[in-house]
Amino acid sequence: MKSNESKQDYLERILMLEQYSDKIKAIQLAKSFNFSRASISIALKKLIDEGYVLIDSSQNISLTDEGRKIAEKVYERHQLLTKVFIHIGVDRKVAAADACKLEHDLSDETYDAIKKYYKDKVNNDI
Repeated sequence: MKSNESKQDYLERILMLEQYSDKIKAIQLAKSFNFSRASISIALKKLIDEGYVLIDSSQNISLTDEGRKIAEKVYERHQLLTKVFIHIGVDRKVAAADACKLEHDLSDETYDAIKKYYKDKVNNDI
């Protein structure tokens, strides 16, 4: 894995794909990123070695508990930051792209403050 951000992106994407199917294959992951199957295989091997992903005998990809914990944290950040940006007038696609950039680098303190502010002042249904 090149970076922590890349690892988080893979884990988040697997979590997102789980919303559409309980059986996720490497080819689905490759298509969702528009990456080659070989690139995905290399990344999956590293995620398996690091204990974040499992692949069963049918080649179905799943998150370990630790992988799911990271994926859910990143996905929550992505969703909230996208909502905040849209709320302040940013185009939906731009908001999602910017949220993807920030979700990895924002400190927990800053993210928690944004979350609290948004929940208290803007929208109580987070």
